[in-house]
Amino acid sequence: MNLEKGRLCLLYILSYFTDTSFLGLVNYDLKERRIIIVTGTPGVGKSAVSRALSKELKAEYIDLTEFVKKHGLIERYDEDRETSIVDEEKVCIRLQEFIEGLNAQNIVIDGHYGVFTVSPEKVYRVFVLRRHPAELREVLLARGYSDRKIAENLASEILDVCLIDAIKRCGRDKVCEIDVTGKDVGCVVKKMVENLSGRRPCEIGIVDWLGELEREGRLDEFLTF
Repeated sequence: MNLEKGRLCLLYILSYFTDTSFLGLVNYDLKERRIIIVTGTPGVGKSAVSRALSKELKAEYIDLTEFVKKHGLIERYDEDRETSIVDEEKVCIRLQEFIEGLNAQNIVIDGHYGVFTVSPEKVYRVFVLRRHPAELREVLLARGYSDRKIAENLASEILDVCLIDAIKRCGRDKVCEIDVTGKDVGCVVKKMVENLSGRRPCEIGIVDWLGELEREGRLDEFLTF
């Protein structure tokens, strides 16, 4: 028995004792690792969507918020902005080390600053989740955010901050924008999977909250607290 046939035989036997499919094992080393980043303003539903996408893809899930806490990468807490400040360079280095130690084809990174923690050339796709400011405000109020923090996050969503960061960092070809307003997690994940499988093209510029709210005369309602 030659080496390759022996390898295939061993993989076939192993498949009976694991949840990993035989074909998946055989093809693993032939596939390019896919690092998928899910970003967006706090409150758009990144964590729920990222976990569901990870489950669908049988991917490794990395919650950046928990990752930086676990590895002691928080530099300080900004009292004015009510948020933790991290050293993005240190996060990038530690995350790269962590990813290199993983035995996973798909990796889903959940975090609004995720695009700054992975080298652009290693990113396969960036999904930017968008949510209408009216719906987003209700989510943030339910979380107990202060008026100041709500205003900051609403401004970020209205001004496309996460989308612009993703495009500048990773390039338009890798960025997909998804409007999650009024949609459940399953619907959003379905769109993501369709994109990753090549059945749905990426879209950018699908929402214009600034223009919409200006036309409706409601802009001050969301930017003044």
